[in-house]
Amino acid sequence: MTRTDRLVAMVMQLQGRRVVRAEELAEHFEISVRTVYRDIAALGEAGVPVAGEAGVGYSLVKGYHLPPVMFTADEAVALANGEALVRRFTDRSVAAPMAMALAKIRAVHPRERQDELDRLAQTTAIDGDTRPAAAPDRRTLLPIQQATIARRVLRIDYRTGDAVDSRRDIEPLGLACYGGAWYLIAWCRLRRDYRHFRLDRVRGLETLPEKFAARPDFSLQQHLAATVSAGQSLQVELRFAPAALPRARRESYGAFLSEQPAREGVTVTMRTYSFAWLARWLLSFGDDAEALAPAELRRLVAAEAEKIVRRYSKKGS
Repeated sequence: MTRTDRLVAMVMQLQGRRVVRAEELAEHFEISVRTVYRDIAALGEAGVPVAGEAGVGYSLVKGYHLPPVMFTADEAVALANGEALVRRFTDRSVAAPMAMALAKIRAVHPRERQDELDRLAQTTAIDGDTRPAAAPDRRTLLPIQQATIARRVLRIDYRTGDAVDSRRDIEPLGLACYGGAWYLIAWCRLRRDYRHFRLDRVRGLETLPEKFAARPDFSLQQHLAATVSAGQSLQVELRFAPAALPRARRESYGAFLSEQPAREGVTVTMRTYSFAWLARWLLSFGDDAEALAPAELRRLVAAEAEKIVRRYSKKGS
């Protein structure tokens, strides 16, 4: 936060409370009390009527109000994300007022900023039928959203669920939250196809100067309907030891639908795109994971385990 931003925020703190002590301001802004004194003096020099009383605190002179403040691009993006989450995970009693508040924010912004917010809404999708995802890293989320809005090529260092690292130039088309994770939907120039990149697997990110052409035939909602639901149509039931559950959440390609405590760990219901892939993945957990249903998946896990036993038996003979 720059000093100018801090001074504006300090006025807002004073405006929202009757009296604020210097120690409270120092703790809130993570600065020293001496710096608070200097900032209060700077506000006075700028014409903000701040009254101070030793041993009591600071307050704004009655009748003074901060003029309307424009939101920065990052703040507007964060509010748009919040509105999408509220719309998806709450009822109308909360979602409707949030939508109205965002409409007021749009109204006070320049036309070009309004267009950016509209484009952001069209390129963000949240699936409310699965468990909410952990909040993505702001250092990754905001540059991706800005590149999506501006149609700028991104260069990412990406690690797959199999721990394979690669560097790719991609054309960001949208962000989607489903299956307990955030994904960047993009045209991958390396694979020459659409790809879903989990944000928590992006190890490095660079916005390139190059702009890419719009894809008028691409619809984020239609793409997700055609790929996510079809690609994760196999429902399974698994058991994980409590210590293995964080890794399972982190590495899974499928959507976790539910998690229930069990005598030997946690029973998970999830969707996957491939029994074969899931069987090999489960074996990597050793005794900390078990396929419970369907029977076909259990047979595949047993068959893969038998292959491993035979291989090691031959080497030991």
